[in-house]
Amino acid sequence: MSQRPQPLRRQILTSDGVSLSLLDTQKPGTTGLTLVLVPGWCMPARLWSAQVEGLADAFRILAFDPRGQGESQVPVQGYHFERRSQDLHELIEPLSRVLLVGWSLGALEVLEYVHRYGEAHLAGLVLVDSSVGELPVPAPGGEFLKQLRENRDSTLEAFVRSMVVKAWPLSEVQTLLSEIKRMSLDHSIALLSSGIAREHWKKIAHAVGKPLGYVVTPEFIEQAKNLQINRPGTQIELFANSGHALFIDEPKRFNQWILEFAATLGQ
Repeated sequence: MSQRPQPLRRQILTSDGVSLSLLDTQKPGTTGLTLVLVPGWCMPARLWSAQVEGLADAFRILAFDPRGQGESQVPVQGYHFERRSQDLHELIEPLSRVLLVGWSLGALEVLEYVHRYGEAHLAGLVLVDSSVGELPVPAPGGEFLKQLRENRDSTLEAFVRSMVVKAWPLSEVQTLLSEIKRMSLDHSIALLSSGIAREHWKKIAHAVGKPLGYVVTPEFIEQAKNLQINRPGTQIELFANSGHALFIDEPKRFNQWILEFAATLGQ
């Protein structure tokens, strides 16, 4: 059996001169969709490796490193939703029929993209394990920010280990920590301290016109149920036994759900 070609690592240059990196499988898949994967806070696109490998026959896949993350340039500016959603816009603008998937903070950046640039290039939208403004209100994040400032290393290590149920190998924890810390402490905190009201995300999610999926762990299941009530037609899926990075804990199940969701999208 011939081996599937490895995805190409390539760069795009933003309108403000920042080089952003992405993994691109290059070839069209059987669905005719381009799957654009956006990672969470400070995380690299390579965490989507099981999706890049497992879904390459069905989609052309772009796994995106936002500015300051993964192998993208670490600029001194642009760590706010307005600029990062523009980066996403500049990536997506040449494409059509995009299935856009955002995880954690990436889910909010995906919503901000829709808010600012519309849905013309999208076939569907998937939000993965992120608070989208519905009730119940999550616990405040101030303690996490305080711990980051006081002891960044130990706080980040605990955060990384908590993302998955299965144990990370020590080498993977160390590699991931070094990647996260490419971004300065101040910029990483800025990403979590936007001051944007929760109602903002709720209004955007309710207004999404294209098919919307919301894949969650138990932390967000009540928000998911409320989103499904307030925005009828939202497809929700609970990963009850996974960590925050549910697509790493249960990659085959997540990939199958993406395939089934994609099958519901119109031409």
